[in-house]
Amino acid sequence: MTKPSDEFPNDGRLLGVDFGTVRIGLAISTREQNIASPLEVYQRRSEGLDAKYFKELVEENRVKGFVVGLPMHINGEEGASAIKARKYGAWLSTLTDLPVFFWDERFTSSIAEDHMIGVDLTRKQRKRRIDMVAAQIFLQSYLDTKRKREEFESDLSDI
Repeated sequence: MTKPSDEFPNDGRLLGVDFGTVRIGLAISTREQNIASPLEVYQRRSEGLDAKYFKELVEENRVKGFVVGLPMHINGEEGASAIKARKYGAWLSTLTDLPVFFWDERFTSSIAEDHMIGVDLTRKQRKRRIDMVAAQIFLQSYLDTKRKREEFESDLSDI
């Protein structure tokens, strides 16, 4: 994916958003942006209620930016779901006046499912949690990649 712009926050909490037309999985980072944790699964209602929910969530958690999962095809191309996710990310940004960065979420639902099977959750328990665990996985991937990029750039500046 592309490198975040200078306007994207380097500190403060980030909200990972696994967009869905019915449910949205949410994960949140620490203020230091080093650990992502599952937060919850939000059941979409209406644009007005969704707007109220996200405004309150951002304020309560002091969120500084969004990392929205981008569902890509295996070949790396974007399809209809990615277009919807980009549109939703733009809506979140307009609603909250916070920056959005899109991150490849390929395979995160499968990985989340495998993790939850590994801890012996029932099918019903997995279904209730999968979206927020997927959000946690791609948010952590974003945080790890960002940290590695910063370390690499720091090493280059020492040369």
